[in-house]
Amino acid sequence: MVWKKLGSGNFSNCPNGSRQWIWDVFGECAQDGWDEASVGLGLISILCFAASTFPQYIKACKTGNMDQALSLWFLLGWIGGDSCNLIGSFLADQLPLQTYTAMYYVLADLLMLSLYFHYKFKKRPSQWSAPINSVLLFILGVACATPLLSSTSSVAAPREVFRGRTLLSVEPGNKPFTKQEVIGFVIGSISSMLYLFSRLPQIRTNFLRKSTQGISYSLFALVMLGNTLYGLSVLLKNPEVGQSEGSYLLHHLPWLVGSLGVLLLDTVISIQFLLYRDVATSSERQSLLPS
Repeated sequence: MVWKKLGSGNFSNCPNGSRQWIWDVFGECAQDGWDEASVGLGLISILCFAASTFPQYIKACKTGNMDQALSLWFLLGWIGGDSCNLIGSFLADQLPLQTYTAMYYVLADLLMLSLYFHYKFKKRPSQWSAPINSVLLFILGVACATPLLSSTSSVAAPREVFRGRTLLSVEPGNKPFTKQEVIGFVIGSISSMLYLFSRLPQIRTNFLRKSTQGISYSLFALVMLGNTLYGLSVLLKNPEVGQSEGSYLLHHLPWLVGSLGVLLLDTVISIQFLLYRDVATSSERQSLLPS
């Protein structure tokens, strides 16, 4: 969930009153206070997403039952959604900041998946433990090396003047989607569906266990805050010149559905934390009693 790179225009293509530093860092034309607020909220949302996994890392090390607390399908759906974002960042030729942010999300997901298998095979050794760990390490290496290779092999090519939102933009006059925009829209839709469906297995796991022990609520709280701010940042942004508000919302629909839909499902998980908090508290007290 990141900003889309603008075309190869320069700051002079932006409307009067735009902020130079926003263009330099994000390639966004900030026409007024609404656009500036949109960029600010988007920045905070990225920080929330980036920090969300750290509490779960700490919780996993303390409890050692991450393989029981988190659903594997939840983790796979999450990494699938972030991977679609990373693929979209390359297809849209986004700014380095957006590409590296998307890459960080994938690396954080892979680390969480590695912790899941670590605790799973630690309790129940399997002949598949070594191959799976090798595959995860290989994927981590590829994910780290891909941006470096792409940056060295990229060749400057003439592009159009300032267009705005390469993946989702509509040209003045609402011209049809380009092939690249269609691909971006499809990837965004797939990503949103993966984010949405990833929550359902976790809700089911919590319900069957009647417990949320081993899960850090900060993980979901930060993601909820990030999705809220991201949705607001999209809604506050001014449409491009010649683009209606309805058209703007239509072309951001996959990202809005993914963001606000996940927010709704995370609210369900939050309710589960409230319902099962007594179970978690009693389990923690029992573990402190001498055997």
